[in-house]
Amino acid sequence: MLKDSNIIAVLPAKDINRAKEFYRDKLGIEPSDSMEEGSVMYRCGQGTGFLIYQTENAGTAKNTQMGWETDNLEREMEELRGRGVVFEEYDFPGLKTENGVATADWGKAAWFLDSEGNIINISQRA
Repeated sequence: MLKDSNIIAVLPAKDINRAKEFYRDKLGIEPSDSMEEGSVMYRCGQGTGFLIYQTENAGTAKNTQMGWETDNLEREMEELRGRGVVFEEYDFPGLKTENGVATADWGKAAWFLDSEGNIINISQRA
């Protein structure tokens, strides 16, 4: 059943137009369609996607809400930094970043905030 179905992330946005500009201008992703007033759908690789919907609850989660897997983390970070994306620095038990990158046995990862305060991740498996 569900194990064979495509999965999508759902992200909140206080300002849907500001979020659309961020994903277009900073990440280079265009919406694929609108679900209804105040929401927009994005499609990514291999049937994956994410929905952004307008709500006052945006930016309140303190955890990673969505992430992309890449085969070249440094290249992706360089391109995103060139578009103005700022990567987070963390230093707490189990997670320490250097120049925005955390390294572990499984691979490496980096995090940034979108325009709505959602924590987004990019990772590369070892």
